[in-house]
Amino acid sequence: MILLPAHFPAQVFREPRVDHLPPEKITKYRRLRACHECDWLMALPRLKAGEMAKCPRCATPLVRRHRRPAQRSMALAVAALIALAVSLAFPFFRLSLSGIETRLDLPGLASTLLAFEQPIVAITVMLTVMVLPLLFLLAVIWLQYGLLRGRPLPASRSIARALTHLYPWMMADVFVTGALVSLIKVSGMGDFELGPAFWAFCAFETLFLFCLQSLDPDWLWFALAGEPRPPRGARPGDTAARQGVAGCPTCGVVNRLSATGWARCRRCAERYPVRRPHSLQQTWALILAASLMYLPANIYPMMTSQALGQVYPGTILGGIVAMFELGSWFVAIVIFAASVVIPIGKIMLLAWLCLVARRGEGVNARARTRVYRVIDFIGRWSMVDIFVMTIVVSLVQAGSLVSITPGPAALAFGAVVILSMLAVMAFDSRLIWDSPDQATSANPEGSAP
Repeated sequence: MILLPAHFPAQVFREPRVDHLPPEKITKYRRLRACHECDWLMALPRLKAGEMAKCPRCATPLVRRHRRPAQRSMALAVAALIALAVSLAFPFFRLSLSGIETRLDLPGLASTLLAFEQPIVAITVMLTVMVLPLLFLLAVIWLQYGLLRGRPLPASRSIARALTHLYPWMMADVFVTGALVSLIKVSGMGDFELGPAFWAFCAFETLFLFCLQSLDPDWLWFALAGEPRPPRGARPGDTAARQGVAGCPTCGVVNRLSATGWARCRRCAERYPVRRPHSLQQTWALILAASLMYLPANIYPMMTSQALGQVYPGTILGGIVAMFELGSWFVAIVIFAASVVIPIGKIMLLAWLCLVARRGEGVNARARTRVYRVIDFIGRWSMVDIFVMTIVVSLVQAGSLVSITPGPAALAFGAVVILSMLAVMAFDSRLIWDSPDQATSANPEGSAP
């Protein structure tokens, strides 16, 4: 018989015990969670349908329980998928200019941009508006169908892991806002008509948002793989990093950290560090790149109009001023907010967070966390300008009479939006709450084991 030292963790030599009862039926041990925004370790309460658990330290929502989660999200995903199929099969807009009629359908958006040599913008629009939401709905149907039949389908854990990374990049709601702004912008140019696909896409966007809200990741992962026991010695009421544990960013399970500051999740197999390696350096680099791209986005034209042989290049600021002069206050305010206020404000606030992140825990930590949530939420809405440009360019094509083509600023502004979103993802909000010594020692090397 081999005798181990008293201090040696015996759980290394055996698999963690997994309890496959429903989450609210576990009474033998508490289900621990580490807040992904402040790293506070807490025990989840027993939740009923309609109830939500928040972090007691920073008020971040952690778990939201729904009634019949599998049936609810399955039904909404199927309904949204049908609405998306209808929106792809019929015309979206119709515009008649001096007897020349232009019909716009959603698949035609990419072909129009490709015809004007804007492949990157075309791919971005198709991915964020149609392809990624379609993959998300199919993934939800795959997962929930397997759970409803009592046996998860193949690759369910890998698909559930992938869902976590799709959330920020699906922009169907932003596209609907861009479509409404485009409607107002071109309605005075000729006879304008909404096609069946417009109403179908509005229904799809509504159902899609309800489907997103209906997903319960905590219940989903519990149904797929159960709940491992928490690491021995971990206790609520302190940060996870101080106790040598960390919460999985994908499924939420608390795992023991290795000597190098990394962990391998026992439930979903995700490998993650105690803090994002070189978070502030990556954030500063992406902020600088987004700021540099914002200059050509405002110098070069976003769209170029051609009417009766005359060429009228229009920059972002020039278009805003023109909308104000024409009395289109709503369009001007929306474009100004999406193209000027949000990008500049997001870059400035994120730079401020980087400057104050290492000042340690204090009374303003919760306020700084709220600022981080705001810039995380609003960043994607800058894509409104790209979607407006795409719809207007696709609609207004009346030959030598009048036509609008995309300008080089479209690519630059799209890069600003994507780079600023990546900057927010690179910033580790837990640094706001870390004490100075903990911030420097959490993961000094930033290398995987």
